[in-house]
Amino acid sequence: MITIISGTNRENANSLKIARQYQNILQAKGQEASIIDLKKLPEDFLTNSFYENKEANEAFQPLMNQMKASQKFIFIVPEYNGSFPGILKLFIDALEFPETLKNKKCALVGLSAGVQGSVLAMSHLTDIFNYLAMHVLAQKIKLMGINDRMSEDGVTDEIGIQLLEEQAAAFINF
Repeated sequence: MITIISGTNRENANSLKIARQYQNILQAKGQEASIIDLKKLPEDFLTNSFYENKEANEAFQPLMNQMKASQKFIFIVPEYNGSFPGILKLFIDALEFPETLKNKKCALVGLSAGVQGSVLAMSHLTDIFNYLAMHVLAQKIKLMGINDRMSEDGVTDEIGIQLLEEQAAAFINF
């Protein structure tokens, strides 16, 4: 099972649209995939999911269990202020360390309204995953100018779709 994480809690996020599109691509290739939408984190996530409260948040436990059970992850990473969203960092910090991500595999898809396609965000996130002993697929997608390349169904331009298809094929064999 592959878990796709939509890396923001923003309403109507392009990240979630791309996560759904990626899920469809994986399913067409015979791979089962589920999505974790950070917009659906429990309301008390920030105050009741960390440190001594880690086990107390019953609403967060299913997400924690899904992350622990999964061996492969796709992170859809929007660029926020030159890095990735704080909610994604909080989500990672709330996971059980180190066993949730250690020696597991992930791929990164970056998106930004600007011209860098979230390259700095993916670099920052790669550093974190390397520290956590997670294996990151070298083939990282950088979707720039995303607001002009999206519909309700996901990425619309041929190059973006091709990049998603190619990365999905590589990730299945990773």
